[in-house]
Amino acid sequence: MSKIGKKPVNILEGVTVEIKEDHLEVKGPKATLTVPMLPGIAVEIKEGQVFFTAKNDAKQTISNWGTARALTENAVIGSKEGYTKTLLIEGVGYRAAMEGDTIVLNLGFSHPIKYAMPEGISAVVDANKITISGADKGLVGEVTASIRKYRKPEPYKGKGIRYENEVVKRKAGKKAGTTSA
Repeated sequence: MSKIGKKPVNILEGVTVEIKEDHLEVKGPKATLTVPMLPGIAVEIKEGQVFFTAKNDAKQTISNWGTARALTENAVIGSKEGYTKTLLIEGVGYRAAMEGDTIVLNLGFSHPIKYAMPEGISAVVDANKITISGADKGLVGEVTASIRKYRKPEPYKGKGIRYENEVVKRKAGKKAGTTSA
């Protein structure tokens, strides 16, 4: 049984949730998001809460039960408040700049990397800090992961792009060997 699927999703003030044929439509002050209806899951809206029930006991249905609830909660919070992730750039000569809705990254390659922001995602560059924000939690995570992938932090000096709270395990470099005669 799904522990997550049993809990109802509270509809925040200023957010409306509507059941359509094959999806839920979540409207809020920041965005309108759609959540797909997964097979085997029944959805019901009562008293400012969204309830999910599994139609049968199949393993996939039980998995979908918790997933449907989590996706709906993410959409409700995202349409009201939005999500934000921060990336830090470390390294000599590594920097980022905004050109319209495109981030230009100089990461030690022979050419700058240009990354165009998808619709619904905004970015702010401040010195060595890139802040990505948007209403769709999955899309914010996907964009930050794809930017980080250009230059992951290396373990010796910590150079590269990392998440704000990420801890990079450092390794000791080569040690000067002693010469014996």
